[in-house]
Amino acid sequence: MSDPLPAITEAAAAGEIADLFVDIRTTVGVRVVNLVWRHLATMDGALPWAWAAVKPLYLAGLPDAAMAAFHRTMDIPRLASLAGEEPASVDAVLASYDHSNTINLFALGALRAWLNGEVARDGTIAPGPRKAAPDLALPKLASEEDVDAATWALVLRLNRFGDEPQPLILASMYRHLAHAPSFLQRVDAVLAPVAADGSLRKAILDNRSTAAALAADIARAISAARPPHAAKIEKAVGLFVDHAIGKMVTICRAIRTARGMAEL
Repeated sequence: MSDPLPAITEAAAAGEIADLFVDIRTTVGVRVVNLVWRHLATMDGALPWAWAAVKPLYLAGLPDAAMAAFHRTMDIPRLASLAGEEPASVDAVLASYDHSNTINLFALGALRAWLNGEVARDGTIAPGPRKAAPDLALPKLASEEDVDAATWALVLRLNRFGDEPQPLILASMYRHLAHAPSFLQRVDAVLAPVAADGSLRKAILDNRSTAAALAADIARAISAARPPHAAKIEKAVGLFVDHAIGKMVTICRAIRTARGMAEL
């Protein structure tokens, strides 16, 4: 279970897809291309269309504005403290995903709303300055063969938190943190209680609802012709909005808050 959905790796990308991956990294301000884009790259014409539709949102700072509004009101489950010394790469991974997952949630959520005809009639989110993405080197995106069996089992266990009835996508953040198994053990210890008492799932659902409304707001800025395979693209995007990205914006923010690292 490395990439449970078909995806084109960055190393294997060629031609137009490779060029689009470069543009995505440059525009979003990240060093790795999110799995959702790599998955869309496997569908004929899906990635060029989807990226052309949402790139103007990124350039206008609309996901950033939505993120700022979201962070002011989001429900963050209270975790036991995760303060303490960890490799610098741990906080680099957390900072990168806290930023990129959240702005991707709004861009992809807007795309989904547009495809479903659920664009808000009016709204309050306006174009504005972009928040600089953390330009941080990340450790290798680990696969099962890169780590010992206990660490991989822990990655899979963590991935089940907050996802019901079962995870459909393996969240990349845990794979990037697999180089620090002792930290993953600490994360497991603090997430397990809030998963058991239902507060984690409640926060995820509440935040997804808030994010959907904000995404429908900025979807008003999308101007595109409807693609031939709209239903297929919407289904793929929806998997990430409802599962991997939809849960990890809450989990990552909660972890960073427990480490005293989260900022508005």
